[in-house]
Amino acid sequence: MPKVALLNQTGSQVGDVELNDSIFGIEPNEAVLFEAVIAQRASLRQGNHKVKTRSEVAGGGRKPWRQKGTGRARQGSIRSPQWRGGGIVFGPTPRSYSYKLPKKVRRLALRSALSTAVKQENLMVLDALTFDAPKTKAFTQLTKDLSVGKKALFVTADLDENVALSARNIKGMTVVSATGINVLDLLGHDKVVMTKAAVEKIEEVLS
Repeated sequence: MPKVALLNQTGSQVGDVELNDSIFGIEPNEAVLFEAVIAQRASLRQGNHKVKTRSEVAGGGRKPWRQKGTGRARQGSIRSPQWRGGGIVFGPTPRSYSYKLPKKVRRLALRSALSTAVKQENLMVLDALTFDAPKTKAFTQLTKDLSVGKKALFVTADLDENVALSARNIKGMTVVSATGINVLDLLGHDKVVMTKAAVEKIEEVLS
């Protein structure tokens, strides 16, 4: 079983934590991680791109010249697609890019991302993470004590409002609950800092 140091909020070691081997100790599946990242990024796209077809552009109600006798090609509207300022053919319209991966694939991707963090020694476990009140200064001191670098993901068992508000104004710091962890966040941060209670909750859900 993988074992990591158990730290307190000042960065001092107060013990060790044994992690579930089937969640934090598997061989990461890079293909599944890739698919999970692509799917998650696709779901974040707004998809609000829009062009106007010939029925939507302004003008073009009158036939520009008579059908025959001018020597020019017949035209029905100056807003046809071949005209400058005309409608666009087969252009993009608002749509959703999101799609779902199978449940087993999503769970394997999460286990692979967590195992990657352990394998690269980027996972830290705290005995607890609490603040009496929202305080950005206190959270900044915490990041210095733990030496988490410029980008860190903090995972608590349940979303603590004081912790979330304390980290909100610090660039690169993200706070999520154990049920809100995702592959994109796990791979997109230099360090992953979890509370012991969050680790237990993740193991309960993914085991």
